[in-house]
Amino acid sequence: MTNSRRTPPPLDRRALEDLALRYVARFATTRGKLAEYLARKVRERGWDGPAAADPAAIADRMAELGYIDDRAFAEARARSLARRGYGAGRVGQALKAARIAGEDLAELVEQSGEQALESALAFARRRRIGPFASAPADERGRQRHMAAMLRAGHSFTLARQIVAAAPGDIPEA
Repeated sequence: MTNSRRTPPPLDRRALEDLALRYVARFATTRGKLAEYLARKVRERGWDGPAAADPAAIADRMAELGYIDDRAFAEARARSLARRGYGAGRVGQALKAARIAGEDLAELVEQSGEQALESALAFARRRRIGPFASAPADERGRQRHMAAMLRAGHSFTLARQIVAAAPGDIPEA
């Protein structure tokens, strides 16, 4: 048996730029994520250029051309996570995973913290916790609800307040 799959040729600068263009056309991404993707492709396929591959420079070039906007990506991701009920801790983790750092990260996590009650209530509504439950939870159920709220990135105090709320009694700020 022969392998019918042909191995792709090693990359050069032009092929790496083409990969970058196809990636940013298909996915919303950040500079850091694009640079990681390009570095992985160079490791997988090899390099056949006159100088060493520089995925970070290509990612910077895509940002200069306006194909990548880390700030817009981070804002959209933070809003999406908050709407789905995730807290500031989880928003911070997601943005760090997307390679957002520095001032943008701190500012967006702070904004998520300001909307903590709204996002916690959205999470509780979706998971039928506390005020959105059909009946009060037993001790084991409350522990599970607390764990879910904490995994979602909410503070212990806020999670305890929502889990302890009676069905129909929505906490206020």
